[in-house]
Amino acid sequence: MTDAPRTLKDARAWASTGTELLLDAVAGLDEDAFSAPSVLPDWTRKHLVAHVAANADALGNLVCWAATGEERPMYASAEERAAGIAKGPTLSADELRSWLTDSAQKLAAGLDGLTEEQWGHQVVTAQGRTVPATELPWVRAREVCVHAVDLGTGVVTFADLPKGFLAALVAEIQAKRGLAELPDGPLPEVAAWLAGRPHSLTHAPELGPWL
Repeated sequence: MTDAPRTLKDARAWASTGTELLLDAVAGLDEDAFSAPSVLPDWTRKHLVAHVAANADALGNLVCWAATGEERPMYASAEERAAGIAKGPTLSADELRSWLTDSAQKLAAGLDGLTEEQWGHQVVTAQGRTVPATELPWVRAREVCVHAVDLGTGVVTFADLPKGFLAALVAEIQAKRGLAELPDGPLPEVAAWLAGRPHSLTHAPELGPWL
């Protein structure tokens, strides 16, 4: 499971699929359901959706950087990132759905507008990594796909995510964790285990959170 090449076209398709899954998962949530805990410690679903919406806005800054050459960091500061997440509980369910939808559409439009040359321009992620703009759809795909599961509504599980995405995710996290071997099991469960999420694997050592 260590060889999982991915293309820009793949990543863009996965980001689109993850966005649709996420939007479908929140479509029917009322205020109480939105305020319920997510899978992530100390985060309600409102915190989580605000984080994903703010992430789209932040990645939009990097798209502008790639398009114009003018440096625009994802977040002005760690405080700004935290403020975006903290904003979630202050918004209504409808406001959060609108923010999530609008920010995703704006990001997709910005990516659509990049030329072949601009896709190759270097930008810097919030983690300080210098990457070509071609990496941005993969960054977004990870956010929307994994966090769609993190909502904890039961509507989306790792088994609902694209197989190619799961293979690429497993390859990336395995490399980052420096694991030579993986436990036997279905790909979705191995991906959940590697990501530090609930899984059904037995005899697999506990891993800390990722993403």
